[in-house]
Amino acid sequence: QVQLVESGGGLVQPGGSLRLSCAASGSIFSTNVMGWYRQAPGKQRELVASITSRSTTNYADSAKGRFTISRDNAKNTVFLQMNSLKPEDTAVYYCNLNQAFGAYWGQGTQVTVSS
Repeated sequence: QVQLVESGGGLVQPGGSLRLSCAASGSIFSTNVMGWYRQAPGKQRELVASITSRSTTNYADSAKGRFTISRDNAKNTVFLQMNSLKPEDTAVYYCNLNQAFGAYWGQGTQVTVSS
């Protein structure tokens, strides 16, 4: 079993920055993909960014140039640095870990971008 615990969400003004963290624990394989998804009210959950255990990254078009995903394999932790935030970035952000035999989700952290 795998547990994911997110932190770092909150309220920020447009143009501001936030850094999300997600710590994974439990039965984690050395080969995996960790990522951040988000879900706004009334919308489907969507991929924001992902990173493999070899640090290959993938970004949604909406995140390119503003968000940076990174990871610390020794601590099984993934980060999402979000800059130049916009009101449309408001959503619950979920951490995801995908590995052989399973995919796991965190409980979500709220990000609200508003003046």
